[in-house]
Amino acid sequence: MNARITRPGARPDVTVRRAVARDARRLTRIVRGSRAYEGHYAAMVADYRVTSGYVEAHRVFAAVDRAEDRVLGFYALLVDAAELDLMFVADEAQGLGIGRLLVDHMRSEARAAGLDRVRVVAHPPAEGFYRGMGALRTGTVPAQPPAVGWERPELEFAVPDGV
Repeated sequence: MNARITRPGARPDVTVRRAVARDARRLTRIVRGSRAYEGHYAAMVADYRVTSGYVEAHRVFAAVDRAEDRVLGFYALLVDAAELDLMFVADEAQGLGIGRLLVDHMRSEARAAGLDRVRVVAHPPAEGFYRGMGALRTGTVPAQPPAVGWERPELEFAVPDGV
C-alpha cells in the first residue's frame, strides 16, 4: 500500500467509523502486511482473514483518511467478552497518532457499552504500545500451538467514567 502522507509526522485528516463488510479485504491486507509479524511470527497471519461476517458480527471500527478513503488502522471490541480482539495500524501510518486515536475510540465505545475494563492479549512486540496507552499487565497467556507458538502478555485497560 503506497502512502501519500505529505510531511513526516503529519497525521492525515482521519475519522474513525464503523467498519462495513466491504472493508474486510482492506483490513486483511493491514493484518497480513504488518511488519510486527515478520520472522517467526509470520505464520500466525499468513493465512489470516478478516471476513465480512466477522466485521458484521462484531464492533469493528476503522481509522480512515478522509481525503483518500484509505483505511489506516482498525480495532475490534468484543463487548460480551470485554476484550480487544484485534488492533492494527498500517505500517506506513505508524507514528502518526492513529493507534492512540483508536485506543481512545475503543475506550469510549467500551464505556458506552457499560464496560469498566477491557482485556488485551497482545502480540509480544505490541506490549510497549499498549502499556504506553495506559494498559496494565495482568499476566501471561501460554502458547497455544499450533496457532500461537509463543507466550503473549495479557493486559487490561481501565475504562473509567468520563474518559
